[in-house]
Amino acid sequence: MNRTKKDHYMEAMDAVGVVVPHTDFSIWGLFWAADWIVKAVMLGLLGASIWCWAIIIDKTIIYRRTNAEMNRFERTFWSGQSLEELYQMQSKKPSGGMGAVFVAAMKEWKRSHEQNAASFVGMQQRLDKVLDVAINRESETLEKHLGFLATIGSASPFIGLFGTVWGIMNAFTAIAASSSTNLAVVAGPIAEALFATAIGLVSAIPAVIAYNKLSSDSAKMVSRLEGFADEFSTILSRQLEARSH
Repeated sequence: MNRTKKDHYMEAMDAVGVVVPHTDFSIWGLFWAADWIVKAVMLGLLGASIWCWAIIIDKTIIYRRTNAEMNRFERTFWSGQSLEELYQMQSKKPSGGMGAVFVAAMKEWKRSHEQNAASFVGMQQRLDKVLDVAINRESETLEKHLGFLATIGSASPFIGLFGTVWGIMNAFTAIAASSSTNLAVVAGPIAEALFATAIGLVSAIPAVIAYNKLSSDSAKMVSRLEGFADEFSTILSRQLEARSH
């Protein structure tokens, strides 16, 4: 069987470790033809992107539920129901948001009365401290995992760029070894390398947008908690003054 000049050329390219020109520029084709380090970068970015979307969906559901619970609690709180009845109702079920802040403050209120605390100022300071701690706890819960979105949003483009630089470096090494500047030799490896940057951007853009949106929503809910805590502290302060006279 006669061997063509092209067959000898392809064998020579394989012998020196040169990337053989390929025509499959699909997503799968670019992935499978890439260097193993570039593949690792792509897989890492894809895994991070999947985790980011899981956080985005989870936080969206949690924030909607938390806002709905806050709305229900506010309607009940300002409906005229006694604080003791509301406390008993909230204590029977696990609650978050305003319900958790309310229960924490009421526990300290009842504990102070059971111990017959004499100092109005001391009791007020303890209530304010309890409210601050409860708000901080709820804030930490709301902002949990948001830091991961920020990290992926800022780091993914650079990780993708590393994969691209590594891939292009290998591509030029292969071109130099083959002593060929044929477009078919150059296009494939460079396309594989640039694909890593594309995946990095695909991971980073949704993460940045979601982080900004979720951080804004979290800040609004924390602000609502702080506003409720101030109003509730004022109500308890009035009752403390009335009982001290």
